[in-house]
Amino acid sequence: MANNDIKELIIITTLIFLLAPAFLLLYIFVYNRRKKRHIEEKAQLKMVFDAELIKTQLEIQEQTMQTIGVELHDNIGQLLSLTSLTLNSIELDHPDKAQQKIGAAIELNLKSIKEMRLLGKLLHGEQLVKQGLEEAIRSEIGWIEKSGRFMVNYQVDGEKGAAANPDKDLILFRITQELFNNVIKHSRAANISVKLSFSAEDVRLLIIDDGAGFDLNDLPETQKGMGLKNIQKRAEIVGGQVFIQSQPGEGTCIEIGIPYP
Repeated sequence: MANNDIKELIIITTLIFLLAPAFLLLYIFVYNRRKKRHIEEKAQLKMVFDAELIKTQLEIQEQTMQTIGVELHDNIGQLLSLTSLTLNSIELDHPDKAQQKIGAAIELNLKSIKEMRLLGKLLHGEQLVKQGLEEAIRSEIGWIEKSGRFMVNYQVDGEKGAAANPDKDLILFRITQELFNNVIKHSRAANISVKLSFSAEDVRLLIIDDGAGFDLNDLPETQKGMGLKNIQKRAEIVGGQVFIQSQPGEGTCIEIGIPYP
């Protein structure tokens, strides 16, 4: 009986010694496969992020060129036309009136130069973001206010820490542009409230308008091209979330929260 027990023990021990390397090899194989998959997933996520970043940069450039086009046509073009009309109407036979018109033409010309300098700053959209997200948003609000259609209240709470994340700043700036475009094109609002808040963990952007509002549940699929899906996608890419509150006739409140840096 004892001999049988010894034999069984020997057999079991032998099996353990034989199977242990197999299990170890299987574990190593599974671990390496998971590690490889994890590396591939990280590489895929980086590719998606890099592609989205490039797309964001191109869209900011496109938005910039559209703004410049409108400003050149509606503002600077008008100023230069007025300058030309003023100069052409000068009558040299009446020195006093001529001097007044020359002074007016000089003022118009100086105003045109000032507007051109502002456009020059706008051409460097990414540099604007590098100077600070809060200043980039402030500059964007400046162009909105120039239309005379909206009253904008802008508030910045907290301070961004020493560590920065230019990629997240760029994406959040583009999200801000998209939200402003939605308000301008769809909301029929008169007042816009913008709040940018920094904390040790995240950055939050809150935009509220007093416009027409909408029912998110009844929004037709074709109208989701308002940019809401794109905004949510971009926020998710940088680990953020989008919270939307809106009802017909009651305006819209949208909050973006992004881990930072």
